[in-house]
This record gives sequence, structure tokens and C-alpha cells, in this order.
Amino acid sequence: MSNTPHELAEEFPDKVELMSSLKQSDAHFARLSDQYHELNRAVHRAETSVEPVSEQAETDMRKQRATLKDEIWGILSKA
Repeated sequence: MSNTPHELAEEFPDKVELMSSLKQSDAHFARLSDQYHELNRAVHRAETSVEPVSEQAETDMRKQRATLKDEIWGILSKA
């Protein structure tokens, strides 16, 4: 497991195989997963002051991450 918190495999440990399969078969899911991964890394860099941003920008990124996570969960729960 990576050192970055909130990775999808950590968030949905019982869905790792399904996520892997969906990344190969569903372009929309793959795109959402990639967007989540990039945004999650950006949030982590902001939180650890590697790439500091304003408090508002960090809050906005967290909200976007939550929205992506909800959309990903919606797909996983129906698959």
C-alpha cells in the first residue's frame, strides 16, 4: 500500500478486483479512477506542504475528491 492516504484500494478494499476489471473494460470508470488518483495525490501534496495551496483551494480539492469517490462508489455498487 502506498503512503498516500485515501487511495481507492484503501477506500474500497473489498472491490479491488472489480476496480481492476472495470479499469480495463469501462473507459468512463478508468477516467474517473485516474482523475481521483491525480486529485488525491494533489490533496496529499497540499496537506503535507510539499505543494502548498490556499486553505480554500485545499478544501475545494477535497470536495472534488469526495464527489469523484461518490461517483466511483455508485459504479462499484451497481457492478
